[in-house]
Amino acid sequence: MAWGRGGSEGLGSLICPRQIWLTFFEGRYLILLMGAFSIYTGFIYNECFSKATVIFPSAWSVATMANHSSWSSAYLATHPSLTLDPNVTGVFRGPYPFGIDPIWSLATNHLNFLNSFKMKMSVVLGIVHMGFGVVLGVFNHLHFKQQHRLVLEFLPEMIFLLALFGYLVFLIFYKWIKFSAANSLVAPSILIHFIDMFLFTSNAENIPLYQGQVPVQMVLVVLALASVPVLLLGTPLYLWCRRRAPTAPVATGEQEPLLDGQEAGNSVNATKEDVESGGHNPDAKHLDFSEIFMHQAIHTIEYCLGCVSNTASYLRLWALSLAHAQLSEVLWTMVMRNGFVGLSYVGGVVLVPVFAAFAVLTVAILLVMEGLSAFLHALRLHWVEFQNKFYVGAGYKLCPFAFAPDTWE
Repeated sequence: MAWGRGGSEGLGSLICPRQIWLTFFEGRYLILLMGAFSIYTGFIYNECFSKATVIFPSAWSVATMANHSSWSSAYLATHPSLTLDPNVTGVFRGPYPFGIDPIWSLATNHLNFLNSFKMKMSVVLGIVHMGFGVVLGVFNHLHFKQQHRLVLEFLPEMIFLLALFGYLVFLIFYKWIKFSAANSLVAPSILIHFIDMFLFTSNAENIPLYQGQVPVQMVLVVLALASVPVLLLGTPLYLWCRRRAPTAPVATGEQEPLLDGQEAGNSVNATKEDVESGGHNPDAKHLDFSEIFMHQAIHTIEYCLGCVSNTASYLRLWALSLAHAQLSEVLWTMVMRNGFVGLSYVGGVVLVPVFAAFAVLTVAILLVMEGLSAFLHALRLHWVEFQNKFYVGAGYKLCPFAFAPDTWE
């Protein structure tokens, strides 16, 4: 019916409003994955509309603590907040099977606990994500038949990333495993250990996590620093040595058809050398070593500094989670909870418009606004922090298609 309407204005007015729905339809799988991972993180943090769900019984026993402390009715009336001591036998029975224990939603210090957990989770996810991006660069080196870059670029990059930030992930998990609620008061600070690692020193007030930690950290820092000159000079020196070595003559002008039905030599695109090597064939005569050194220096600086800045950039996941949790709590406290004030029939009638307002605000703020914000942040993390580990914006040379002047005669 739209194509049957006459006039360009009528056709445009019918098509334009549908473009936004066409965009949503084309991104339906992306929206589905965002929803699936949102549900997964909701189970990890045990939050649903700012409320915890009791999937498994809590590992904390309030009754055991009450019997041990002999809390009386007068004591409970004068103390609105009570402390559960995990060192008392039977109060803490072990870690929660999956996610966060629901009792933390009732604690007054739950923000301090969740902030520390979410910050560490953001760092772990970020380093794993960046490490996966570096591994993807292997396929580029194999595709372009540049096996020397596996040793001169991929290996130093992995050593630099894992020796510093991979070790940080190891410290996080090791501290979680070694220290329990019983000895958590003497647990050292990972941040101070990480700072002392770069200073080649130790802090007497911050106990080591394991025996021989300081020598291990010194070796890791030396390995990371030693990988930098290899990354900087390895590829240029290799190409320079290969250029000086006598080699057999190679055909450099052979063209490869890129479209079906084209004959070799009639391709409208670049030569095979430009397509497969990006113009940096080590056997090419026009090899400019100053350009190669400059390109490799820029890559080394961007990678080494990017490992630091990109890791900090993944902390936006922590900030987004904190903002989402606080907005959910505000909507529940200031909107939905007001509908449960009255338990009579009038309260049931009032609950209908209150729930409608809660649903509209939840969809508008938490789903639409925050969903768009989370999507933009995730897109930024993929484009900047992830893709710069393997993606190079240099491929086919642009050769616009045009007819020869004598074609029209």
